[in-house]
Amino acid sequence: MQIRQLAAACIALLGIATAGSASAQTFPDHTIRITSPFPAGSGPDAVARMVGEKVAIALKQPVLIDPKPGANGFIAIDTVKRMPPSGYELLLADVGHLAINPSLFKKLPYDPEKDLTPVSGLYRTSFFIAVAADGPIKSIKDLIAAANAAPGKVTYGSNAVGGPLHLGAAQLEAATGTRMLHVPYKELSQLYGSVSTGDVTWAMASIASAGPLLASGKLRFLAIADHARSPALPNVPTLEEAGGPKEVQATTWVVLMGPKDMPPAVVATINQAVATALRQDDLLKRFATFGFNPYPATGAQIAEVIRQDTPRYAALVKRTGASAD
Repeated sequence: MQIRQLAAACIALLGIATAGSASAQTFPDHTIRITSPFPAGSGPDAVARMVGEKVAIALKQPVLIDPKPGANGFIAIDTVKRMPPSGYELLLADVGHLAINPSLFKKLPYDPEKDLTPVSGLYRTSFFIAVAADGPIKSIKDLIAAANAAPGKVTYGSNAVGGPLHLGAAQLEAATGTRMLHVPYKELSQLYGSVSTGDVTWAMASIASAGPLLASGKLRFLAIADHARSPALPNVPTLEEAGGPKEVQATTWVVLMGPKDMPPAVVATINQAVATALRQDDLLKRFATFGFNPYPATGAQIAEVIRQDTPRYAALVKRTGASAD
């Protein structure tokens, strides 16, 4: 009797394994949904749609982008983490959701490592130091001098306490030994509008978020907070070239994640389709317009980046005393 039961159990397990294999082999056979914590029209949303179009062609199935902004990304993340790990429900996420929030919130309603599966990288981008084009700050040296002359009076803005823009600016503050005042905003449009009018002295900015005000002559980019110039704005010096501290590196990355326990074969299928999309010339040209660098990372590489960046940002959160609770 025991032998018969053992045999039956083995057959059942074989059936489950075969069904899982068949599911992976037939993936995808209907619409793939990418839930996004970013508002429609934002840089990450635009990239998701660009890449989604290419992936839809490669996989012969529609790819739907579903924006669910708000609550520090919790709404979108909670939606995806509760879904079956079939590959049909994916999450758009950035460094803030995956490497900063664990230090920013005492009770984070998700665990990036335990609740999600890394699927594919999308892009990286660097931040610039932006000031009003017609304001008194004309260089990085001017900014540092002004901060030294009036501690706590020079202001910098961001769109979220403890977010990438806030912590990027805090790096510059710490590296220069200055003390400046952080002013948080709810929307990027409000933030850069305030910088352009001089209501706040400066802010970290990307080409995607502040490019229109730069192009219209209302903002000036003093330097890029990275170790190399951007091909999109080659005339803007690095922070070190402009006379600032070389150790400051303010960047962000955006990736695709899925629910935990996604089948490796399904992850590989999506990853390959995304990587192929990120090599196509028309998409690369559109990326370059926004200063985005393709980031065709594997799931394992994304997991490693999260592990490396989490303690680095934890130190910055501690230094600034930032808390979102």
